[in-house]
Amino acid sequence: MTQPDLATLYRHYIDCLNNQDWDNLAQYVHTDASHNGRKLGIAGYRAMLENDYRQIPDLKFNIEMLSCDAPLVASRLMFDCTPKGVFLGLDINGKKIKFAENVFYEFRDGKIINVWSVLDKAAIEAQI
Repeated sequence: MTQPDLATLYRHYIDCLNNQDWDNLAQYVHTDASHNGRKLGIAGYRAMLENDYRQIPDLKFNIEMLSCDAPLVASRLMFDCTPKGVFLGLDINGKKIKFAENVFYEFRDGKIINVWSVLDKAAIEAQI
C-alpha cells in the first residue's frame, strides 16, 4: 500500500469513527486488532470506541498531523469536547476541555492491526 493510499484509508477510518458507523468498522480494523498491547479484536475495539462516545457524547476526532510510512501511520489527533463525569481519573463533569492524542497505527492487509496511543493528560489537568 502506498503512502497516499494509506493516508486516504486512514482519513476514511477517522470519518467512520466520527460518524459512529460501527457496522463498517470492520472495513478498517483487523480481526486481530490490539490497542496498547491489549488484544481486542473488532468487537472489543468497537466496545472501546462506544464507551468513549458514552463518556464523551460530543467526541470528534480531528487530524492535526498525519504521517504515513507504510505499513505505519502516525497521527496527532486533537479533541475539543465535554466529557461527562470522571475522565482519565479526573473530575471533568461536563467541563469543556482541549487535548491531544499521539497515536501510531500498524496496518496489515489494509486494516489496523496495532494501535499505540498516548493522551495528553497534563493538558487536561492544566484546564481543570
